[in-house]
Amino acid sequence: MAALTIFPAIDLKQGQVVRLAEGDMDRATVYGDDPAAQAAAFAAAGADHLHVVDLDGAFAGQSVNGDAVAAAIHAFPGRIQVGGGIRNRDQVERWLELGVARVVIGTAALTDPDFVREAAAAYPGQIVVAVDARDGFVATQGWADVSDVSAIELARRFEDAGVAALLFTDVGRDGLLKGCNVEATVALARAIAIPVIASGGVAGIEDIHALVPHVDDGIEGVITGRALYDGRLDLAEAVRVARG
Repeated sequence: MAALTIFPAIDLKQGQVVRLAEGDMDRATVYGDDPAAQAAAFAAAGADHLHVVDLDGAFAGQSVNGDAVAAAIHAFPGRIQVGGGIRNRDQVERWLELGVARVVIGTAALTDPDFVREAAAAYPGQIVVAVDARDGFVATQGWADVSDVSAIELARRFEDAGVAALLFTDVGRDGLLKGCNVEATVALARAIAIPVIASGGVAGIEDIHALVPHVDDGIEGVITGRALYDGRLDLAEAVRVARG
């Protein structure tokens, strides 16, 4: 059985490392002001993948924390995926040229699916579609708006597009340490042919144990943030469990 990939997360707001509660920018907890040091610390703990989000960019529709993201990229020796406000081809190319392994596209997957398809065709294996859901329906614009499109419906629109993975976040759990929504994540993975990355609500090592058996169902990895920063999840242990 393949290993589950652990993606420690660095979310950036005004250059600082933060975590939000349910995607609410007004409910941000600051964990540091040195994203490069945080990226290096994650690498030292054994992580070989990193997830970086420009939160301000997600709302602005363009990169806002570019320097902070670049600093994290340069400090991390493994594979990095970056998201937040990526809405056009130039933005995709900019991050890939900086050495990012994969680019995460969220809002544009709903508003401009042709752009996503073109990017996936141009950069095979390097485009991840973020499917962020509140009560099963896709949330966009930094999760501020909820559409009438279901998470599975959106995911199926890209089954033949060649995207590398789907990043599924249960917005109602994100940053709240309620535990990952394993049931919904596995249901999505079983319903589509694209690998799925779980996100939202990871509370501790029990979530990693719960996801590992579902690698063969299509669960590629899991993103974790607050549990790491609050000391509820030991990254080195998570990596060991994920690798079996």
